[in-house]
Amino acid sequence: MEHALTVSPWASLAYLVAGVCFILALRGLSSPASSQRGNRFGIIGMTIAVVTTLVTHVPLRSEAWPPGNPHDLMIDWTTVVEILAAIGVGAAIGLVTARRIAMTAMPQLVAAFHSLVGLAAVLVGVAAYLNPQAFGISDLVIPLIGQPFAVIHPVSRIELGLGVAIGAITFSGSVIAFLKLNGNMGGKPIMLPARHVINIALLAAILGLIAYFVTDQSAWIFWTITVLSFVIGFLLIVPIGGADMPVVVSMLNSYSGWAAAAMGFTLHNSAMIITGALVGSSGAILSYIMCRAMNRSFISVIAGGFGQSSDAGGPAAASDRPWKRGSAEDAAFLMSQAEQVIIVPGYGMAVAQAQHVLREMGDKLKAEGVRVKYAIHPVAGRMPGHMNVLLAEANVPYDDVFELEDINSEFAQTDVAFVIGANDVTNPAAKTDKSSPIYGMPVLDVEKAKTVLFIKRSMGGVGYAGVDNDLFYRDNTMMLLADAKKMVEDIVKALD
Repeated sequence: MEHALTVSPWASLAYLVAGVCFILALRGLSSPASSQRGNRFGIIGMTIAVVTTLVTHVPLRSEAWPPGNPHDLMIDWTTVVEILAAIGVGAAIGLVTARRIAMTAMPQLVAAFHSLVGLAAVLVGVAAYLNPQAFGISDLVIPLIGQPFAVIHPVSRIELGLGVAIGAITFSGSVIAFLKLNGNMGGKPIMLPARHVINIALLAAILGLIAYFVTDQSAWIFWTITVLSFVIGFLLIVPIGGADMPVVVSMLNSYSGWAAAAMGFTLHNSAMIITGALVGSSGAILSYIMCRAMNRSFISVIAGGFGQSSDAGGPAAASDRPWKRGSAEDAAFLMSQAEQVIIVPGYGMAVAQAQHVLREMGDKLKAEGVRVKYAIHPVAGRMPGHMNVLLAEANVPYDDVFELEDINSEFAQTDVAFVIGANDVTNPAAKTDKSSPIYGMPVLDVEKAKTVLFIKRSMGGVGYAGVDNDLFYRDNTMMLLADAKKMVEDIVKALD
């Protein structure tokens, strides 16, 4: 079977159009108002890229011997059917997953998809190493002990080494992130002795081997790079606690993009290069923004092993401190008498799927002359934009939704802060308790409101960071203990 190793001008133009669509998709996804348009651009771009690749890389075979005459080439329909079947299986899995997955499971789903991207990069790299002529990365064949030995281009060896290394790190790291987010593995960090020394040594070894691979393409070098990369991906993520996992998922997203870009060079596919660069750079920028939102060091994310104290807190003292309990009727009365109510949604709202009834509550309060706003923390719901998507799904007006930096100053002049399932991002300990794993993380200043209404299932649970929330025990806080959706439904009834 032979493959096209050159790309026609029409294919290059098609890939360029696909790249423009991907850029427009990212631009559209930057705002809830334009997110649907952004998704459409992404679908169009990916369709163009996939169809172009299939058309320009139709598998061919020759029944003549020796092969090589272009006139003897015929379409290899068996391989075509296999490719289409693989695409069909993948499309079916993606469709079923997209329809069935809950928004609350989106972070671990993203981590799982990143692992597939990393694994794909590794497999492509292995295939290219074993058969470089099929990928157009070798021109010279040297007989070696009776067998032909294809010499890979030096530049292609760099691309192969980097692609396989980044892909393997992405795969093993994403698997650990998925297991932690999905609850299959404890969220507490696993601290290995001298982990930073080990990580630096492994990274240096991988980079050194890639450099050596340029001069010597021996199999042991290639496979050693692959194995060490799988290992360091595991070692980088296991020391990270659950509170920092959203940043990890974002960083792995960036890694997957760079792995795809490196493999794009190997496959001579400009669409992969463009897409990988977009994903890699946007993921890195998002990670930086999230690090700032959580007061984390960007360098420490790359090095791994931050979040060491994410098990420092705990719910032990929750039952020993006094707190006030309220009812739906109490909440309805307080909010109906308020001039302004700021609603703070979080993971608890997502779990209960309470966004629609929450919007209904907001509409009723507006009808009574109450100003209603929604405050969103950058990493609320374990994933950036998670709450924005849920509120947009419930048709909450975009003008009513504000980011932390735009609304934090308003809590001091607000009558009621209505917190529905947002725990860590409202914890005042982030500003006062230096021993807390979330210390220094910017949080929503809900404690400054005249009254705080906090919906929570029970007083026994803690946030994703594993620490109790001091806000529960403040004099101006009233706890509403119930399922979030059921409580808001009761409040809506009480407002009638």
